[in-house]
Amino acid sequence: MTGQQRKLANWFQRAAWATSILGLYACQNLGLNISPPAPLALPSTKLVEKAVDADQVSPQSLVHRWIVSPDEARWLVQQGATLLDARADHLKLRGTLQGAIAVTWQQFSQTKPASHGLLLSDNARLTQRLRQAGVWQNRPVVVVADPVRGWGEDGRIVWMLRSLGHTQAVMVDGGYEAIAAAGIPVGRTIRRAAPTPGDFTIRRVSDWEIQREELRRLLADASRAAAPKDFSESPSVVIIDVREDREFFGATPYGEARSGHIPGAIHLHYRDLLDDRGAVLPRAEILNILRAKGIPANAQILTYCTAGVRAGWFTAVLANAGFRVKNYAGSMLEWSSFPANAYPLTQGDRP
Repeated sequence: MTGQQRKLANWFQRAAWATSILGLYACQNLGLNISPPAPLALPSTKLVEKAVDADQVSPQSLVHRWIVSPDEARWLVQQGATLLDARADHLKLRGTLQGAIAVTWQQFSQTKPASHGLLLSDNARLTQRLRQAGVWQNRPVVVVADPVRGWGEDGRIVWMLRSLGHTQAVMVDGGYEAIAAAGIPVGRTIRRAAPTPGDFTIRRVSDWEIQREELRRLLADASRAAAPKDFSESPSVVIIDVREDREFFGATPYGEARSGHIPGAIHLHYRDLLDDRGAVLPRAEILNILRAKGIPANAQILTYCTAGVRAGWFTAVLANAGFRVKNYAGSMLEWSSFPANAYPLTQGDRP
């Protein structure tokens, strides 16, 4: 811009300012209640943050807690916890949490159709992907998903991290919408990797996972025993099928090689443990639901679904409530791919 152009621009700015002031003065003399234009008002995002008991979210407490409230989750993130957004990609496009790393359960799982529910067996590859997501050894990991429109992806990721030896992985009660309402800012930037990789080292534990062969042996032992005849009649071991009704009774909408359910399994849809808002039911209500299905509080519970995702969420919820529970991650995709004489399925039965 030349000197002459700058002078002309300044003249126009002064003229516009003078015109607005004169117009305002004239309106006031005419008795009109006109105020100078206010700055653009933006919606207020200031929230009254609820107090959080730090002892309830200490490393020692999180060992036993798999679910935290939205306010506790916000506090953990503010203290430096890793935030993972495990929702489906089409939901992430609507908005993301500031600072969250976008992950999917599939990126940590095997790719062959029959073993898609199983975690990667190569510890080096799995470690690399977890570190890229910003998972640290001694830093809490807060996972969110969409309990209403999703498949329990947050519970699957938390179950995975716990099974790999992380002791401070938790999911947010109510999911993405709940933690956003609690004060985590929402933006549009989807980040697939953390700015600084984590240092997490895998240490696989079997506390919350059952493998295919172990489950097959349990079934074989039950079939040979005079009593109980199946797991649904046993006070010690209970198998829960957390899929939809139609899947339990024989439909295969998600690609299983064979239809039906594992013999003796009790049906309980995983979403039966959620309220209408997508929040997990109180422990007392969960106990009542399980009792109504004939499941004692001291049972060893084994869960499965199609690929161990819904069952992973179910495992996280029951573990948080103090139950002994294991997820069969291979679930129906794996089980149904093997010969029927060794890996039986049945149809019908009581739900």
